[in-house]
Amino acid sequence: MTVEQLKKIAAERADLIKVRRIIRSEAEKLSKNTGYRKQVLVCGGTGCTSSHSLKVIEQLEKSLKELNIDDVLIVKTGCFGLCALGPIMIVYPEGAFYSQMTPEHAKTVAEKHLVKGGEIVKELLYSGTVHSDGSVIPFAEIPFYKHQMRIALRNCGVIAAEDIREAIAAGDYEALAKVLTEMTPEEVIAEVKASGLRGRGGAGFPTGLKWQFTREAKGEKKYVCCNADEGDPGAFMDRSVLEGDPHTVLEAMAIAGYAVGADEGYIYVRAEYPIAVQRLDIAIKQARELGLLGKNIFGTGFNFDIHIRLGAGAFVCGEETALMASIEGKRGEPRPRPPFSAQCGVFQKPTVLNNVETWANISPIIMKGSKWFASIGTEKSKGTKVFALGGEICNVGLVEVPMGTKLSTIVYEIGGGLPNGRQFKAAQTGGPSGGCIPAKYIDIEMDFDNLVSIGSMMGSGGLIVMGDRTCMVDIAKFYLEFTADESCGKCTPCRVGTKRMLEILTRITEGKGEPADLEKIKEIAEHMKSSSLCALGQSAPNPILSTMAHFGDEYEAHIYEKRCPAGVCKSLLSYYIDPDKCKGCTLCARNCPVGAISGAVKSPHEIDASKCIKCGQCMANCKFNAIYKK
Repeated sequence: MTVEQLKKIAAERADLIKVRRIIRSEAEKLSKNTGYRKQVLVCGGTGCTSSHSLKVIEQLEKSLKELNIDDVLIVKTGCFGLCALGPIMIVYPEGAFYSQMTPEHAKTVAEKHLVKGGEIVKELLYSGTVHSDGSVIPFAEIPFYKHQMRIALRNCGVIAAEDIREAIAAGDYEALAKVLTEMTPEEVIAEVKASGLRGRGGAGFPTGLKWQFTREAKGEKKYVCCNADEGDPGAFMDRSVLEGDPHTVLEAMAIAGYAVGADEGYIYVRAEYPIAVQRLDIAIKQARELGLLGKNIFGTGFNFDIHIRLGAGAFVCGEETALMASIEGKRGEPRPRPPFSAQCGVFQKPTVLNNVETWANISPIIMKGSKWFASIGTEKSKGTKVFALGGEICNVGLVEVPMGTKLSTIVYEIGGGLPNGRQFKAAQTGGPSGGCIPAKYIDIEMDFDNLVSIGSMMGSGGLIVMGDRTCMVDIAKFYLEFTADESCGKCTPCRVGTKRMLEILTRITEGKGEPADLEKIKEIAEHMKSSSLCALGQSAPNPILSTMAHFGDEYEAHIYEKRCPAGVCKSLLSYYIDPDKCKGCTLCARNCPVGAISGAVKSPHEIDASKCIKCGQCMANCKFNAIYKK
């Protein structure tokens, strides 16, 4: 679709159904007739670029030029999801899945596979895509992908995110054309409500209902906002959508603008996401150039434009009122509610705010219908959920599964289990606002209500897996350190409460805890949950309360026995040398920085506990596994 075509349609006020036909025909043309013998898709997301995927692309371009190959297209895409294997490169039409690529590997693939008559370089493929007999498995059929259902991530790793033509070919902006040519604002809201879509930012509020409140609010000027201030430790869902398919967010925001009566929108994205910011900027400029944003979109008289606002990384700005204050150029602090943002949001005007993943579901709902979307998931949690899978897991990466998928499926089928045969102990969902899921709930169906019922929450989608060597008291302390540091300080319960709880947890992990400390934590937690100004303070105690509920024996061991069962808390550890295993090689003594180890050559050594600083150098240097800690 060219600029001239769109301008002509707008100028002539032609039959608006023609707009959709042009979009569809152009999409089919671009997707089916590429004119290239092969296409090489290389991940250009943050994860793979940090592993030098751009150098892989440079080498591919250089090699193709040297080999005089001009019928192979190189496409820099967004995230494929399997981040643990990056940089990732997929060659079509074979679907050959090359992993952990280097420039040298890229040169080999060009010389052996991309030449005419070439063959797949099997030794460079991801091992999971190769049968024992050497035959290649389509990557979509390996466990990591076959259990997934990609809706929000449908175009990530599929299109060149910086080319609007590829976005259109993949279906972007057809939903906007449908809405503007066939549906009333009320019908759009009704469709979103019927889909059962709930906000993916953490609270799970019904999206259609939020839109309805904003439309019904009084006032001529209204706004649409996107929360891309993804602050949870280990979370990268929203970033990956923006890097892989920014146009799906722009389109959805325009649809919401039409539905609620807004003509302007803001995307609030953290400045620490430079690739996402760059691709958003490119996408907005391209959409404006094609008339998909701006004045008189599709010649319908509907105006809508989008602006980017950069956040400075304050976790509290993920809260909607703090985010809107930051957009206005004010200090990012929450305010009391009501009034809610639907009545009084950014610049004190009615505002609809959703996060990136929520927006990424809008276009498929419009095109495929609310019944289709509502058929996926569980009774009260419809559709899919994107999780950033991290921690002690083999397949670190980004996954999207139907709501209600069992945690065991995510951990063992998709995630590949824990490395080195470690046993699953817990999973943390919801980041600093969430809670821990113990091993006894490994088969829980992941949806909003089930997680709340066991003291956790969905949150934005961070899913951190922990093995049997994890200290749950230390984990609670880690998350509390984060929330204490990120508290804006505006309200006393959060500002003081997080500090006091952190002091107590620190004492416990240092072996100075007392039985009364557990009751003190619960008392402070209740005050914070009931009286903090925003969700940061209200939910800050969640990791502590959930670990106390499910792993109370570990807290008791720290307090009563002055012992860390997982062997993590240094102050509670002691190092020992097994005389039956010690060969007297003296490596431990020579590497001890404080001279705490003594013994003769070829004789068992000993550690003086009064001198030991518990640095672990002795254990790290022992070649005979003779040193242990408890």
